[in-house]
Amino acid sequence: MKHDSRARSLRSRRQVAFAGSAADPAQFPKDRLPEVAFLGRSNVGKSTLLNALAGTRGLARVSSAPGRTRLVNFFRMTGVPKPGGRGQGDLYLVDLPGYGYAKASREVRETFEKIAVSYLLGSTALRLCVFIVDARHEPGERDEALRSWLDHHGLPWALAVNKIDALSKNEARARVAALEAGIGQTASTVLPVSAERGTGVEELWNAIRGAAFEPPSPEGGVLATRGPDGRC
Repeated sequence: MKHDSRARSLRSRRQVAFAGSAADPAQFPKDRLPEVAFLGRSNVGKSTLLNALAGTRGLARVSSAPGRTRLVNFFRMTGVPKPGGRGQGDLYLVDLPGYGYAKASREVRETFEKIAVSYLLGSTALRLCVFIVDARHEPGERDEALRSWLDHHGLPWALAVNKIDALSKNEARARVAALEAGIGQTASTVLPVSAERGTGVEELWNAIRGAAFEPPSPEGGVLATRGPDGRC
């Protein structure tokens, strides 16, 4: 009960608003607030997970039709508690177009991926990529390619194993262990979540807060991510 009360308290302090969509880099925010990007296959549950993090059903549009997100969408969160009691801050949650939508034409697929890549390589405020996979399925070739691409470009990322509630407890433990040893072995953390039931959502928020508000490193490089509790 204490954990649930604390989670509700943290959610009550946050406020969220749609900040705009971008079809090209010139439309990305210029205020340099920390940004956390969400990426994964089409229909993996990105929009539902964003809504769960924001504590609202209607923030990011949810559809049963894969490939609906065709722009980079920015949602500004205000009043987010920083780890360690260091006050509050603002950040952006960034919804990127999904990949692997088989029914889309090649031209449409390339357009989706071009804007996502331009964001991931061009944003100087990006602090963490939340790579979402479906707990019910083995990672596919495109998932493996994305993992390799993120590692190649040195982008910090966490693996969110969504729809974990669809598995039994034993199946869920086995799936998370397999992902930790496989595609998630270079992730900062691997977190089982359920956007529908709220499982693991607050733990994911703590990982986001830790990455977004970590003090700059002395070397001035990319900010490192923290553990799932939001602390070093």
